[in-house]
Amino acid sequence: MATAEDGGTRVSDLDAHVGARIRLRRTMLGMSQEKLGEAISLTFQQVQKYERGTNRVSASRLFEIAKVLDVPIGFFYDDMPLAPAAAPPETTQAGPVMGFAEAQQGFGGPPMPGTSSQATVDAAVLSRRETLELVRAYYRIPDSGVRKRVLDLIRSMAPAD
Repeated sequence: MATAEDGGTRVSDLDAHVGARIRLRRTMLGMSQEKLGEAISLTFQQVQKYERGTNRVSASRLFEIAKVLDVPIGFFYDDMPLAPAAAPPETTQAGPVMGFAEAQQGFGGPPMPGTSSQATVDAAVLSRRETLELVRAYYRIPDSGVRKRVLDLIRSMAPAD
């Protein structure tokens, strides 16, 4: 990550990740950048800069965004890959912390941190409009039994791994 000392202006990986998660949730809700900006008293251009990671989101602004997007603050940090040296010792040996991302695993959700380069391909698939529309439609099915049968049907149609 670039620092003020080296005069760099490179986008921080963390800022880009948080921005991507803002965009993911906003698009999952079918909300425009303009609507999100209005809800938090910003222009859509500023929302765009947050989503790209060009501008860092302050803690208070992230709290506002989380309220508008109806997610806990931790949602923005889900799936954040940690370098092994940066991870606390207990998380490097124990299993992953359970959260929103793991809830998505049953639906073929985002890959767990530390997976192969396939993770990049999977992340690109998750950001497609078609994927988001499918997820929205799936969660609009009120009966959990029907949702499970739809998931089973989709799995049966996909090629075996």
